[in-house]
Amino acid sequence: MGQGPGRLLVMLYGVFTVAAASRSVYQLIAQYHEAPLAYILSAVSAVVYAFITVSLVRGGEGARKAAFVCCAAELLGVLAVGTWTLADPSAFPDQTVWSDYGMGYLLIPVFLPVTGLLWLRRARRD
Repeated sequence: MGQGPGRLLVMLYGVFTVAAASRSVYQLIAQYHEAPLAYILSAVSAVVYAFITVSLVRGGEGARKAAFVCCAAELLGVLAVGTWTLADPSAFPDQTVWSDYGMGYLLIPVFLPVTGLLWLRRARRD
């Protein structure tokens, strides 16, 4: 992973993996009946973050391609869930990591995959 922006990217994905996973595990166990869709989507985001983190740490061409595909899927997920939560707030009685494009996380969930895609694209050329 080297140093600089790549290391920061891994760190952010790692932090978001832990944050999304711990939040979703608690919510799925203790509050599932309140907002199952929101909590399942938060768990999905944790899995995506974990896969990207592992791929970035592993390195290599195959892992880079897998991370690129997952970052693209993550961006689509953030945009879809973000739009859905704004268009139909009643579908989400509680927030997901990607609600309102990640507003509850300072919009980092929408910027993180964009940054990841740009970094992975640049790293391919280096």
